[in-house]
Amino acid sequence: MKLSTKGRYAVMAMVDLASHSQGSPVALADIAERQEISLSYLEQLFGKLRKGGLVKSVRGPGGGYLLSRIPQQTRISDIILAVDEPIQTTRCSPGSPAGCHNNKGRCLTHDLWEELGNQIYLYLSSVSLADVCERRILGSSGMFHGGTGTAGAVAAQ
Repeated sequence: MKLSTKGRYAVMAMVDLASHSQGSPVALADIAERQEISLSYLEQLFGKLRKGGLVKSVRGPGGGYLLSRIPQQTRISDIILAVDEPIQTTRCSPGSPAGCHNNKGRCLTHDLWEELGNQIYLYLSSVSLADVCERRILGSSGMFHGGTGTAGAVAAQ
């Protein structure tokens, strides 16, 4: 499963906003420059984030965006869902009894991929914006991508 650019960029922008606001509005142009994201794309994303209740806009000189709630209360899953990014690992509609095959049957691995989607959602729901800003995310995933973490050391024994 690959999270689309929309979801990744929305999370990046929200982390930037949380890190730089210090109680003052942050201009989207500043976020766009720091994160190397198109300003027009950010404007679309922030429109959805505002409708989702995650940010507030401040007009006028010195205007920009503020978080609507403290970073500890904003889950990464909230951000992704606010920009209409489905957390889905199957080709079927989530919760639908119909499968992805032409005959509406489910593939042999459907339950595996559906549960993976559930686990991704649970993980993203367990991580707050504050966790990411304060770098409290465990960095152990490198051991599964050719790193020399504990898994590699155990396998070598």
